[in-house]
Amino acid sequence: MLDETHDELLSRAKALGLPAHHHIDGADEPGNGAAFAVVSPRDGQLLTQVADAGQAEVDHAVAAARSAFDSGPWPRLAPAERGRILLRMADLLEERRAELALTITLEMGKPVTESYAVELRAAVATFRWYGQLADKLADESPHTAPDALALVTREPTGVVGAVVPWNFPLTLAGWKVAPALAAGCTVVLKPSESSPLSALLLGRIGTEAGLPPGVLNVVTGFGPTAGRAIGLHPDVDVLAFTGSTAVGRHFLRYSADSNLKRVWLELGGKSPNIVLPDAPDLDRAAATAAWGIFFNQGEMCTAPSRLLVHSSIAERVTEAVVRRAEELRIGDPLDPATEMGALAGET
Repeated sequence: MLDETHDELLSRAKALGLPAHHHIDGADEPGNGAAFAVVSPRDGQLLTQVADAGQAEVDHAVAAARSAFDSGPWPRLAPAERGRILLRMADLLEERRAELALTITLEMGKPVTESYAVELRAAVATFRWYGQLADKLADESPHTAPDALALVTREPTGVVGAVVPWNFPLTLAGWKVAPALAAGCTVVLKPSESSPLSALLLGRIGTEAGLPPGVLNVVTGFGPTAGRAIGLHPDVDVLAFTGSTAVGRHFLRYSADSNLKRVWLELGGKSPNIVLPDAPDLDRAAATAAWGIFFNQGEMCTAPSRLLVHSSIAERVTEAVVRRAEELRIGDPLDPATEMGALAGET
């Protein structure tokens, strides 16, 4: 796809069949009929209307995940078999790489070359890595006195509720879904309301790859409703969230107010980039600083939004960063020549 023209990619994008329903218990589900608009930051145009989950839809998804964990085959499969299904998911992600890259670019605005070469590469590698790891998670037998035996066993926890943001919608979903599945857990995934489409496709891909019904469920909706319902649900055993510190605090409260479920948070970010006079290559340091803040439109928790430079080299480094900013090709994220696409939102 990287060798296609702008016009060819525009034609591909227009032909995409975008998902609109939750993916629950191995099938697409319209839910209660409520829906919200998914608008492309690329041009402000409506992409589709996506099902809006309320308490009933979250209950349905969690019940499917709970049943799949308590009485379904997934936690009881041989780890090697779970690994084979995850590897099949990686293969399908690779096969549908162009479609998924275009979908990500349409829903959140990053250049399609980065969606294809960076985001999809990372997502495929994640599922492949955990697929290969699944049958290599060994238990332990610690050394003890001759008359004692101690065993450490690793068992799946249960239902994982995963809530992910819009800046790397498929990669971050993979970072949560793949290890949970490899361990034998079941998952209810809620993507950002800004970028729900690639996650819905991931749910379909999981079913196509052979995940039993209920193992991977995807519900679309908003944080104060669907996200809160997942966080407070008594049948969810683990919460995994990437996003703001303020919302992370909510998930800790959801755990405290429900069943004290385990909570794994990746919050906030933005770090200083420090350049000192003894840097061996100041031009390279400046180019790296510019890349760090402009890559993915600067929409990353690791984007170095503060550049701290020693006064003796400040002018040289600043000029180099400004020069790189002026050289950036800003444009339609569906144009292969574009280096900086559209910001995901106005706020």
